[in-house]
Amino acid sequence: MAPLTPSEAGEALDREGQRLAEVAAAQPLDAEVPTCPGWRLRDLVRHLGYVHRWATRYVVDALTTMVEAPGEAEILRETVADDGLLPWFREGHRALVGALRAAPADLDCWTFLAAPSPLHFWARRQAHETAIHRVDAELAAGTATPVPAAFAADGIDELVMGFAGRSGRLRAKPGRTLAVHATDTAQDWLVRVGSEGRLTVSQGPAAADCVIAGTSADLYLTLWNRRGPDGLEVGGDAGLLAAWRQGMRVRWS
Repeated sequence: MAPLTPSEAGEALDREGQRLAEVAAAQPLDAEVPTCPGWRLRDLVRHLGYVHRWATRYVVDALTTMVEAPGEAEILRETVADDGLLPWFREGHRALVGALRAAPADLDCWTFLAAPSPLHFWARRQAHETAIHRVDAELAAGTATPVPAAFAADGIDELVMGFAGRSGRLRAKPGRTLAVHATDTAQDWLVRVGSEGRLTVSQGPAAADCVIAGTSADLYLTLWNRRGPDGLEVGGDAGLLAAWRQGMRVRWS
């Protein structure tokens, strides 16, 4: 299955951000977010509202080097009051969607994961950032709505092929392998875990010490630690999946 185009990712970003705002408007901003320990819903909205503005700056100003950004604690101290928080969030979300739609295909700016182009990177990264936090917001209310299969598979690919290759938090001696199989989109990924904490990743089916299989939507949320492995087929050394869930956590800083 081909990866999402920047246009498709931008449409997903638009949809997911609007949905998150609707969910946040329907419940108290003081609600706990179970998938983000220590956060209230207002913290989630502040975090994502800042991230959208941060990404917009790279796209609009075509910044080619990383600009120092505040830490998470400073972001969560944002002074936007509760009664203005959702309008502030929606404003930043609309600005990002508009910036990506208006950006040229040959946009040149800073990125932090390999991608076909900077425009592809920012549209994809912000779409998945927003989708995962939309799930967080929904889980604060009880139940998350499904993620479309093609979008979920693209998010697995970004996580495994992009973020996992940068991780230094998983180790195994001797080396071990974890395979991921999406049953609905027929896509496969392989993660090799070594003793030095460096992961080697690849696409395609392969034998492995642990194999996890399920729908793209379920795998997406499990690998991003938004649901447990219930309902997935887990073969071989299940401890590798547990190690992934413990060690592969993408954070702002």
